[in-house]
Formats: sequence, C-alpha cells, structure tokens
Amino acid sequence: MVGFSGDNLQCGANAASRTIESPVGRVTMSILKRLGPPLAITALLGLAVIYAGTLAAEAPVEEQAGGAEAPMFEVDPFWPKPLPNHWLLGSTIGVDADAQDHIWIVHRASTLAANETSVLNDPPTSEECCRPAPPVLEFDPEGNLVGHWGGPGNGYDWPSSNHGITIDHMNNVWVGGNGGGDSHALKFSRTGEFLLQVGVAGRAPDSLSLDSFGRIAKIAVDGDANEIYFADGYGNKRVAVVDADSGQVKRFWGAYGNRPDDNYSVRYTPGDPNLQQFSSPVHCAEVSNSGLIYVCDRAHDRIQVFQKDGTYVDEMLVLPNTTGSGAAWDIDFSHDAEQAYLYLADGVNQRIHIIDRVNLEHLTSFGDGGRQPGQFFGAHSVTVDSSGNLYTTETYEGKRVQKFVYKGMGPVTTKNQGVVWPQ
Repeated sequence: MVGFSGDNLQCGANAASRTIESPVGRVTMSILKRLGPPLAITALLGLAVIYAGTLAAEAPVEEQAGGAEAPMFEVDPFWPKPLPNHWLLGSTIGVDADAQDHIWIVHRASTLAANETSVLNDPPTSEECCRPAPPVLEFDPEGNLVGHWGGPGNGYDWPSSNHGITIDHMNNVWVGGNGGGDSHALKFSRTGEFLLQVGVAGRAPDSLSLDSFGRIAKIAVDGDANEIYFADGYGNKRVAVVDADSGQVKRFWGAYGNRPDDNYSVRYTPGDPNLQQFSSPVHCAEVSNSGLIYVCDRAHDRIQVFQKDGTYVDEMLVLPNTTGSGAAWDIDFSHDAEQAYLYLADGVNQRIHIIDRVNLEHLTSFGDGGRQPGQFFGAHSVTVDSSGNLYTTETYEGKRVQKFVYKGMGPVTTKNQGVVWPQ
C-alpha cells in the first residue's frame, strides 16, 4: 500500500595426586586407590555420569548455529575520554556517526539528580563537582570531545525532552523531542547555528497532520532524495517523510502501510495476532542502502520493512515475549556496502541483537544488564562508523556512551555472547 501523501562452555588420571575437577566437587586418585579396583571403577562410573549431567546443564540453552558467521565486537573501556569541566551526562538519548567518523550524542541534563550536580545547589554543597554537560556533544574517533552546544535559544523551541540526533548528508544536525508539546524537530549546522524548525511546537498528537508531529523518537536521512524520515513517534503512530530543505511533509504511513489511526488503542500481547497499527512508540525508521526502510515498533518487539513509498515488505519479531517497553529500540546497519547485517538496540533485555538484514534472521547478540563496560542499562540508541565500530547510548540511569570495536567476522556459537570483554 502506498503511503499517504502530504502532497498527495579435562580430566586426567596419570598420578595419585592428580585431581578430577568438576562442579560437583574434587576427588583425589589416592582416595580411589584405597577403595580397591572394583569399588574404584564403580565410583568413577558414577562420577562420570554426574559430571556429564553437569556439563549438559551448563551448556548454552540456545542451539549453536551451524556454519553461520556474524560481525564480532569487543568493548573499548577507555572510550570516550573523560569529559572536561566536571561535566556529567544525563540520560543519553541519541547517537550518530558523521562522515568524518565523529560521534555525536544528545543527552538530557534534566535527568541528573540534585546530588549529582551539588555545585549548582543554592548554596553549593560541593566546591567543584558537578554540572551537566551541554546537550549536544561531538567526539572525534579517539574519543576527544571536540564540540558542544545546544539548549534553548532565539528563534526556535528547544524540545522539553530532546530525543534522537542525526547528521544529514549536508553535515547538518537534526534533533527531535518526545516530551509534552514536542510536536516538532530542529535542524542546526554542526557548530550549533539554528537553521530550521519543522513542525509547530505545542500541538496535540495527530497522525494525519501535515504541519506538526507527535513526539518524534528518531530521525533518519535519505541523502539521495534529500528527505528526512521521522519515527513519529510517542504520540503519533506513523513514519513521516519530509523535505530536508523546507520541512514540508511529503508522505506518511502506519503499520503494514495502513492509514494511521490514533483511535486504535490495542496493546501488544505476546501470542496474540500482530497489531494492524503501530504501538507507542514508533521508535526508529532507518533508511538502508537498498532503499528499504526498517521501522522499530518498540513495544511490539517488531521490525517492519517498507519501500520508500510506504509499501509494506516484511516484518520480524525479536524476543517476542518481551513486554513493557519492548525489545525493538533502535537500528543501524553493518558498514559493508551491502549492509548485510542490522544491529538492534534492546533496552529491556539489555543487549545488541545482530540480524541478517536480507532474511530477517536473528544470528546472535551481545551485552548484559549492568553498569560495567560492555553491559547496558537502558540500551537506547546505536550507530556504526565507517570502520564498522559500533557505538551505543543508554537512557534511564545508564547515562553514557560506549564504543564496541569491530573485530571482523566470526562463527556464531551462541545466541547470546554476554559481555564482549577485550581478549
């Protein structure tokens, strides 16, 4: 269906002192000798049965995927470098890599607690630490902070809750918002000069509107067509496409290419038929080199695929028993020209899923819940640089950006690799 247009996981026995190691205990060969041959043989057979059972219990739950390969990563615990000026990050709600492999993030200073910014208390309860960093931060490939700006200014409405950051084909920076009254998006130069506000701030959600939006989640770019894709969003139930220069709405669509219906209020229930409308939020809409659009229907644990005109192509569910905030948070693609893999951030199960893009086949994932490097708390956004390195940001109390170094292709041996710590 065509989108609706705005223009239309050894054992040895050589010596008496050698031990048999197992998770159920440690038995020495000297004890077995005192038992005598018949009893020793019986004991060994019994231990072998117990040991084999333990190994089976400790084997990965998931079957190994025979012959499959996937991109492999390890966390870089030293990236980025410490921020200057005693700056702290709040919930870090967006990330993107530009053409220079500079990494841009946007965060919410408002999510920092009073005891985190005690220097700002009245009167201050700390001599120096700490204060919020500016909302928009730019890092070079080595992790140095090389740019910072953002916040309210003249001529535009800074979002009440900024959400998502994207660098377009003209090196401009787009920022969305998902707070109350955030029915618009902003376009800036890379130095923070205001260029364009798209949509009228303060409007109520309306998935059929041609001049406002409904709490935009993420923003993507189709440079060839000079178009911007809004995952629209937390209030609306659609993908909306606008002209990159004027901001004029050109087309929009809902789940399966259906006309979006704001009165549709059914929530996703695992095991029930898939919903015919997007759930809230529509959390990403990414443009692939192949010209297909991959949409995160977050609370539905669902990725839907469309042609650029809104024609429905395919869908997949990821960990479909996930409820609450859902499993499908943000997408980016592998750095090869074919973009053979897509990476899906999952802020509930706290991992990054690696998926065969063409076949929509889940291959493996990495990550775990926690606050150490390589773990996640609120894995929210993901981007990839030209070398294939992957960057994530975390919302809620995660409040950080992490880098995962691309290590080439490797065999898939488990469906979840856990923390990919440096070897």
